[in-house]
Amino acid sequence: MAKDYYAVLGVSRDASQEEIKRAFRRLARDTHPDANPDDPSAEARFREVAEAYEVLSDPERRRAYDRGESVDLGDLFAGFGSFDDLLRSVFGDVGPFGTRRGPTSRPRGRDVVARVKVSLAEAAFGTEAEVGFETNVVCSLCGGSGAKPGTLRSTCPTCGGAGAVRVARRGLLGTVMSVAECDRCRGSGEVVSESCPRCFGQGVHPDRRTVRVEIPAGVSTGTRLRMTGEGEAAGQGGRPGDLYVTIEVAPDERFERSGDDLIHRVTVGIAEAALGTKVEVPLLEGGTETVEIPRGTQPGWSTRIPGRGTAHLGRRGRGDLVVQVAVEVPRDLTPEEEDLLMRFAELRDERPVRRRRRRHR
Repeated sequence: MAKDYYAVLGVSRDASQEEIKRAFRRLARDTHPDANPDDPSAEARFREVAEAYEVLSDPERRRAYDRGESVDLGDLFAGFGSFDDLLRSVFGDVGPFGTRRGPTSRPRGRDVVARVKVSLAEAAFGTEAEVGFETNVVCSLCGGSGAKPGTLRSTCPTCGGAGAVRVARRGLLGTVMSVAECDRCRGSGEVVSESCPRCFGQGVHPDRRTVRVEIPAGVSTGTRLRMTGEGEAAGQGGRPGDLYVTIEVAPDERFERSGDDLIHRVTVGIAEAALGTKVEVPLLEGGTETVEIPRGTQPGWSTRIPGRGTAHLGRRGRGDLVVQVAVEVPRDLTPEEEDLLMRFAELRDERPVRRRRRRHR
């Protein structure tokens, strides 16, 4: 039986993303191995909590899980690289216990969010797109070291290369020791004697990047793709952030999308609805398909063309193309058309009101 990730986090199935994140923050503090040094099962409990958060915090994975589909856990933490990175994404540079996670942490670039607009057909069948954005890139002059070419970085004399220092703070209950980032090296553990003239010792500088993104078939507006390590660069040996690409699907005047189904509306006349007809329906991949409208079709009647919708994201198959029929009632009738309809009404024992016609003098 599949795990109940909602029960693991202690939230309801309709919990918001913020409620899920709050639950994970609370449980991460309670189950983290650092908080339970004498409990050999703490790591397994923390992994279960982290696994539940990773599934439910991702809209696409959560929808698949809610539908009862299997979720591939093989690369679940590939985007984070480690549990430490997962905690960083939730708690920031301050760990779950209010102190920096590790005195030798290297700087990490910020995550970047970009948007890309695709057509309905591209969203349905997948495509590649270029995404441009402004961010910090590794300095080409110093290679990210921050040091002037020809010079080397050295161990920070303040923290001794640890990247953090112990700070004593006096309070009502006495002196409290805590760990804080070293102000001199900003957590890197190293300093430069002469700064690079291009990046001024930062190891990075602003520039515009263009990244080619592979957009999988079946995405919809709001789908977010994570590209590990393609975000803001971090100098001084740090790791780059991630790039999050949010998809926007352009409207298509021929179709309305409903999940993985497409809806196409056609309009027929009252005679066509009564006697039946055939219409040509456009297909998203190109071409048309003939659809037979049966005799006696009523307004709102619909039929399905299986497998002509959009692809299912992350799995095989496609949705359906739904053809909905509207019956057009004529507003302006010629005298001849009105006479024919009055004759039709008499045969059907109907009593419409005849329009008065103006007499010509």
